[in-house]
Amino acid sequence: MNITINRVLCILGLFLSFGSLAANKLEGVRIWAAPESTRVVFDLTAKPSYTQSTLVAPDRLVVDLDDSQTKLALDKIANNSKLVKRIRLSKPPKKGVLRLVIDLNRPVNANLFSLPPTEPYGNRLVVDLEEKGKETRTIAAPSESARDIIVAIDAGHGGDDPGSIGPSGLYEKKVAFEIAKRVQAKLDATPGMKAVLTRTGDYYIHPNKRSELARKHRADLLVSIHADAFTSPEPRGASVWVLSMRRANTEIGRWLEQKEKHSELLGGAGEIIQNADNEQYLAMTLLDMSMDRSMAISHSIAGDVLKELGKVTPLHKNLPESASLAALKSPDIPSILVETGFISNPKEESQLKNATHQDKLARAIHSGVLRYFEANAPADSLLAKRSGSSKHKVSRGESLSVIAAQYGISITALRQANNLKSDTLRIGQQLVIPKG
Repeated sequence: MNITINRVLCILGLFLSFGSLAANKLEGVRIWAAPESTRVVFDLTAKPSYTQSTLVAPDRLVVDLDDSQTKLALDKIANNSKLVKRIRLSKPPKKGVLRLVIDLNRPVNANLFSLPPTEPYGNRLVVDLEEKGKETRTIAAPSESARDIIVAIDAGHGGDDPGSIGPSGLYEKKVAFEIAKRVQAKLDATPGMKAVLTRTGDYYIHPNKRSELARKHRADLLVSIHADAFTSPEPRGASVWVLSMRRANTEIGRWLEQKEKHSELLGGAGEIIQNADNEQYLAMTLLDMSMDRSMAISHSIAGDVLKELGKVTPLHKNLPESASLAALKSPDIPSILVETGFISNPKEESQLKNATHQDKLARAIHSGVLRYFEANAPADSLLAKRSGSSKHKVSRGESLSVIAAQYGISITALRQANNLKSDTLRIGQQLVIPKG
């Protein structure tokens, strides 16, 4: 009898042990703060099953993790967020549930999703918090006086997204940010040029937000900086990418469906179009013209940057490549993506972490961008004013109408300034741009 009871107790003990092993464990919490948003990451031993709810007075986000437990001291978590006051445990609604409460400093929009293991992280529950109302902010109208040419520098990845990881453990996000800051410094030191960073620290920005930030700053160009990687260590060299025509057309289609964005993308004309359903063809024409112009500029700048990079590092591709890349999804803003080298190649990884090599890469990017804008300065820019009249090098896909629209002048004025007998242009042809 005693033997039977002991066996039953042993079996029950095994079941209890298996049950405790099956429970998900919260092993870490990381808070990544951006200026107007915050990402909270819960590191778990298994895929989470969760529910969420929002409470007010005071503002809180409640996350219930099923079949979970933790031994973390949540009050010890590093927190530099303006949105998150603290993260704490609370009494669960039922046994086995781990209730986490994110106390907030102000109302937020919350987006929760789980991520599978990806080096260097395991299973994660991600909580993206964005302050309510920030998305409606607008930028003041530009000044009538001569302006700086604005270049948005986008350091790839960041925060919980390390990007590719080199053989020695170097993170792509760190390399990209260091080079981005160097490019910013060189552009800011150039009269008539100004750089803005899409991220100013180690935090994550959704790819959709990166081009939106560039647009809000009225950027003339978006340069996204990355480091390439491959499954084997052999590939090496830098490359420059532009938006593919297929991706550009997809984005144009999305814009046409979102009438509230027409004004933002087309200026004053958008106010008329968004209230007239029968004039959608006009919106399509204007957006197509904007896309043609920005893509032609992107190709030209990509070529100039690639030439400069070839002077300081091997090239993986000798000509600009096009692809459907998340960072390049804004056909209204000329955009390029610079792969500064292969972080998966041990030799190039060593170079990419070297400050001197980073500065050479930054100088090459700066020189390529400057070369283009010195030859093709926007008519209202300080660079154009200094030279009296600006010049424009004809790129693939450009026409007289596209170039005239870019500089805000008439086709007739452009013809007269260049003594053109016809509207036919050749790639590489230099045009004088008269004052508007």
